[in-house]
Amino acid sequence: MNGDGSKEDANKQRLEWATMNLERGVVSGGEKKGDGNGSNASRKPPIGIIRLFLACMVSGGIQYGWALQLSLLSPYSQTLGISHSYVSLTWICGPIAGFVVQPIVGYYSDRCTSKMGRRRPFILAGCIIICLSVMVIGFSADIGRRMGDTKEHCSTFTGSRWYAAAVYIVGFWFLDFANNTVQGPARAMMADLAAGQHGPNVGQAIFSLWMALGSVLGYLAGANAKWHEWLPWLKTAACCDACANLKGAFLTAVILIILTMSVTLWLAGEELLDKANVDDASGGACSAFVDLFKSLKNLPPAMFSVLAVTAVTWLSWFPLIQYNTDWMGREIFHGEPQGAGGKADLYDAGVREGAVGLLFCSIALGVTSFLIPKLCRKLTSRVVWSISDLMVFVLMTAMVVLGIVSMKGYKPSLAASLSAGPDHRFKSGALAIFALIGVPQAVLFSVPWAVVSEVAAEEGGGQGLTIGVLNIAIVLPQLVIALSAGPIDGAFNKGNTPALGIGGVFALICAVLALVLLPKTRGVSSATVMAGGH
Repeated sequence: MNGDGSKEDANKQRLEWATMNLERGVVSGGEKKGDGNGSNASRKPPIGIIRLFLACMVSGGIQYGWALQLSLLSPYSQTLGISHSYVSLTWICGPIAGFVVQPIVGYYSDRCTSKMGRRRPFILAGCIIICLSVMVIGFSADIGRRMGDTKEHCSTFTGSRWYAAAVYIVGFWFLDFANNTVQGPARAMMADLAAGQHGPNVGQAIFSLWMALGSVLGYLAGANAKWHEWLPWLKTAACCDACANLKGAFLTAVILIILTMSVTLWLAGEELLDKANVDDASGGACSAFVDLFKSLKNLPPAMFSVLAVTAVTWLSWFPLIQYNTDWMGREIFHGEPQGAGGKADLYDAGVREGAVGLLFCSIALGVTSFLIPKLCRKLTSRVVWSISDLMVFVLMTAMVVLGIVSMKGYKPSLAASLSAGPDHRFKSGALAIFALIGVPQAVLFSVPWAVVSEVAAEEGGGQGLTIGVLNIAIVLPQLVIALSAGPIDGAFNKGNTPALGIGGVFALICAVLALVLLPKTRGVSSATVMAGGH
């Protein structure tokens, strides 16, 4: 009897998960049509918790590369000659990829009838493209030299290398599109595998745990200044110490992604989807976008308030995401990406120190994630959200003030000031800010999703639908900041101060809007908190 009961519970959980997929306009592959008992010939026994944990390993490899991207690529692009005012434009691909790629890949992965399964073909293809993109980015300076950039040695050349910059931008765009190609199917596969015995929340919690591990390792790799010593062959006439360190870190990313991908592909025994289960009446991938926008009119009124607050929240965060390590290199360490003398070395040291700060941020984020459910139940989610935005305002204001004070006393004409390096008090203050920013970041990656889920449960609208709409409220503000932050910085000629100041203002506005507009919700599960995204 106990065995029958367990089977009945498992089938019930599968049915609930299939219903959630149907809310997204998707036909789930978990039940076979035309079968009287709903069985599937390809169905496999439930996966154990250890195997489930290892099957999600690819998310750690992808997050490792993502951490390197966040900490190293904005500074590196400036060493190739891309102006600080235009660095933000290279990040446009992120929101575009999130808005376009994930729905399309999600649509086709739900309908994939490959013998590998529904999700694994997309994970394999995406990881291959990520590895190629990372190699293109790492070797962009060498490729640019071959294509016709300057033949002057990198240790003395301070001009622009436009061929290398073009190669870098192509690699960057492919990297972001490939990241989005992997993340959606990998997260969906964990929900598929965990749906029967463990439940989808367990799968998402494991997914987020691997993301945290990947972030910590990635920031450690980005902070390492020894890659060019351990692997001296990375240094070339076009690629000096800082560039060689980036190469070394990205080469480890390729190795780690191949390793984690192989483990995931081997252990993730997906249930195969029969072609009879695919809905041919659908209008194709475009129907996912059509259904998404049509569904806006069916959202409950409270959902629009949540979307508005989410949009303003991301307007405050994205400047920090773009410029965190660049701020450390410029404002705190007083360096320049293409500076003469010791300026370039100071900038590189600041970028590595910024990666250390992001490591502290990740640790604080992980610790805070365990406290958020209790805080939301005690204070309500909207109060926690408001406090986090107020904290972002204070920390970004501190970054602006610290940067201004640090630069005011800096005399670039004095050789002694170059050799002395940054003021240790300012460096310690900057690291403290990076660590503290992990506290509100834990709220950013969890509470909006939890509030959306609770509003959908209480007022209707469908979980999959509302979470898809929430993604729009995230990527559109990112696009606005990517298009405007760099030109604004260039107009004021103040480094990163204008963008960070604007982010702080939006954070203060959002702290007020959260209290005024958000519904009173309390129930935030720890699994939901752990399931936050980038």
